Amino acid sequence: MKKVTLLGAGGKMGMRIAANLKDTAYQMTYVEVSDEAKERVESKYGITCTSAEEAVPEADYVIMAVPDIYIKKVADSTVPLMKSGATAFCLDPAAPLAGALPERADVNYFASHPAHPSVFNWEPGEEAHFDFFGGIAAKQVIVCAIIQGEESSYKESEELAKIMYAPVTVSHKITIEQMGILEPALSETFGAAVVSVMKEAVDTVVEKGVPKDAAYDFFLGHINIELALLFDKLPGGKFSDAALKAIELGKPIIFKENWKDIFEWDHVMKQIKAIT
Repeated sequence: MKKVTLLGAGGKMGMRIAANLKDTAYQMTYVEVSDEAKERVESKYGITCTSAEEAVPEADYVIMAVPDIYIKKVADSTVPLMKSGATAFCLDPAAPLAGALPERADVNYFASHPAHPSVFNWEPGEEAHFDFFGGIAAKQVIVCAIIQGEESSYKESEELAKIMYAPVTVSHKITIEQMGILEPALSETFGAAVVSVMKEAVDTVVEKGVPKDAAYDFFLGHINIELALLFDKLPGGKFSDAALKAIELGKPIIFKENWKDIFEWDHVMKQIKAIT
């Protein structure tokens, strides 16, 4: 039976992970430093928290479910406690790429991050349909990467990730650098920025007098079909000539010519340093 220690068990991600791991074949221990967070996880799941000094030295896996800005502080205090051959498990590529993990050659460093349920998921039942984040009932994909360690350690770490984020349909093996390009660069610096501007655009239309419900319904329906056309969900489907002309007119007004620079590695690292 593998022993897993969950750091930050009472935080947002910690609570989600605790729910998925508490009744599995793993022998779990839970660590929290905040009294409020301890009370939260203990009252909801009947879990008793312990100290890192007690739990970490016995763990085969140490999951760092803490915000990026605290990873370095947490890692500096806990990685020295880990036994040789154990794996420190990161939930995000930013902190590892920013150099937040201390040097220790005899432990493994592994990262896994959820893609969250796709907009194209078809999920029966309300619980799955409204599980937008994932990890409860809706199917999702994950990405995994070895940061440091033996290739032989990958499979077991990936299996732990699949349970943490269950239900998982596909696990993609990538590098930690590729994970950094996916997040923050693609999903947040680009994706979240573009989506936030989309919301501003709808609000602008409403300010111009279009009824809010009509604007929301019209725009979200069009986004659905446009995504389906662009991401190969409608084989043989394509934009109309009028839509292509509108795209041609819109792009140079909305986007700078150098917008793809955010995916260049120097810029990715700038983003990572900013959020860590």
